[in-house]
Amino acid sequence: MNQKQQPSAEESERLQALGLAVIRHETEAVQAMASRIDHDFVRACNFMLNCSGRIVVLGMGKSGHIGHKIAATLASTGSPAFFVHPGEASHGDLGMITASDVVLALSNSGETSELLTILPLIKRLGVPLIALTGNQKSNMAREADVNIDVSVAQEACPLNLAPTSSTTAALVMGDALAIALLEARGFTEHDFAKSHPGGTLGRRLLLHIGDIMHSGAEIPQVRTDASLRDGLMEMTDKGLGMTVVVNPNNVVAGVFTDGDLRRTLDLGVDIHSCEISEVMTGQCQTAQADMLAAEALQIMQEKKINALPIVDQEQRLVGTISMHDLLRAGVV
Repeated sequence: MNQKQQPSAEESERLQALGLAVIRHETEAVQAMASRIDHDFVRACNFMLNCSGRIVVLGMGKSGHIGHKIAATLASTGSPAFFVHPGEASHGDLGMITASDVVLALSNSGETSELLTILPLIKRLGVPLIALTGNQKSNMAREADVNIDVSVAQEACPLNLAPTSSTTAALVMGDALAIALLEARGFTEHDFAKSHPGGTLGRRLLLHIGDIMHSGAEIPQVRTDASLRDGLMEMTDKGLGMTVVVNPNNVVAGVFTDGDLRRTLDLGVDIHSCEISEVMTGQCQTAQADMLAAEALQIMQEKKINALPIVDQEQRLVGTISMHDLLRAGVV
């Protein structure tokens, strides 16, 4: 079997130098965007903030790939948006754009034929056109209601041909628009979680204790007059490493955990004659079902405990939750 030939030291240095040159060129392109956050940027934001419809993003080729990402970022941060392929727009998809929308078009040259073809139709609808172009004298830049300059001094490609620095600059400007709109709309982390329910943030901010707690017959619980043996049997049966101790009114009086068991055994207590209330941990930490699961996690971490009794407003037991439950739910 032939082994892959390892690059020489000289070739390795050359590859590293090429990689660093790309990062340098693209960093310079991004830094140049700071001066473009100007009056035109503010006007573009105002058009999108006042939009009663959706932000329709257009772009061909590599600009289309960047447009897809910008549309997704806008949509996930409180500004309804979607991407339309300009080539498909001239064959029917233009009907997706309505008079209540705003169009955000990306074209480094500003002369993309597919965009220029549908430009008169966009104008006829009276839809505000925001353009991100690299050529301020282009047809797209001149016809736009607002044009934001995303030109770059040089592509990171050694041939100065492949879209590299220019696409990075456009992506950064798109992110700047999306986040400026996010702040202006007062978009919160809870709003973000609602559009990302399957992600870790969504689970942390949307999942409540009541959604994952053990309830009913699954709750490990004994009365205050139960023997220690009965408590141990309940712990074994429910498998949560603890049992809640309640008074006759079902109000939580304390908990008995694996840690309490170890301490009790060290004292040589008779598990048959000892009542569990004599060795339980009283004044225990509790939580309520309408609290976020992430709050339960914070309590457990601060108190260095692995489970919590869940109570109602009158401190009556309604459930239990453990660290394992939070792990299974993806909260940890």
